[in-house]
Formats: sequence, C-alpha cells, structure tokens
Amino acid sequence: MNMPSGQNNPNENPCIGNCCLDQQDICLGCFRHLDEILAWRAMSEVEQQACHAKMRQRKCTHLAKLSGGAV
Repeated sequence: MNMPSGQNNPNENPCIGNCCLDQQDICLGCFRHLDEILAWRAMSEVEQQACHAKMRQRKCTHLAKLSGGAV
C-alpha cells in the first residue's frame, strides 16, 4: 500500500492536503485522527512510526468498507 509523503521519513508530515474529517475525526486524506494531526510535531520518531502503522490500518479498513469488505 502506498502512503503519501512521510512513509520513509517518519518526521515528514504525512498530510497530502486533502483534509476531510469523518464522523470519528479521522482525516480521509492521511487517515490520522484529529488528535494525531494536532500532536504530530510534538511526537517522537517512535510515536510517529506507530501513528503511520495506525494510518495504514485505517486506510485498509476504509478501503474494505468501500469495496464491500473485499480488499
């Protein structure tokens, strides 16, 4: 799965400039929670890597819902 900017450099902000929050405050552009977006600059590299893992999982979940469960 391709992640936008930030995949290889966890300190790089993963925002792709397509910001739209869903009902759970998850951005449908980068798949970060609003709290993660606000805290990004203060996160350690380890925290950012963990956030990237959550983003990948959220993106997979989102795509599975769109495709009816089959990704």
